[in-house]
Amino acid sequence: MDVVQQVKKSKKGDKEALLQLIMTEKDAYYRLAYAYMRNESDALDALEDMLVKHNEGIHQLKKPEAFYSWSKTILVNQCKQSLRRRQKLLPAENLQNVRRGENTSGDSHPSQVEERMDLQELLQQLNDEQREAIQLKYYRDLDYGAIAAITNVPTGTVKSRVFHGLKKLRALLGKEERK
Repeated sequence: MDVVQQVKKSKKGDKEALLQLIMTEKDAYYRLAYAYMRNESDALDALEDMLVKHNEGIHQLKKPEAFYSWSKTILVNQCKQSLRRRQKLLPAENLQNVRRGENTSGDSHPSQVEERMDLQELLQQLNDEQREAIQLKYYRDLDYGAIAAITNVPTGTVKSRVFHGLKKLRALLGKEERK
């Protein structure tokens, strides 16, 4: 499929062409949304929001060949916006369950839950930019250029965030091993 041609068709109002573009990368979009939202229904909601934004904003896309990085940026922004709204509405009892270590993720094996909770606790020690860069790099297996495009920062900044985030994680792990 020729991305440029499909984008041109989409700009002319061909919704089927836009849908074909989205469906070509549907798995990558879902994995990216899931990495942020951490559950299926919220990830699917973010994807729906992304589709609406695509439909409304396809005319603003200046470089058709940049469609996929543009759309991933939209998806990341939708996820972040949803997470901000969720933080404002998170019931106190759900937060207490997470703090007590109760299984809220649906994982069946307790050691998997503990490992994920330990990793999430460590990642929470990083600033938002470092955590996001590390999650995109190592959870979603994106290269530095793709992360830079999604987060709208230079590639060097992404590399720096990953480097300093990993350095901080190593230091945290080193302190925990000595206890």
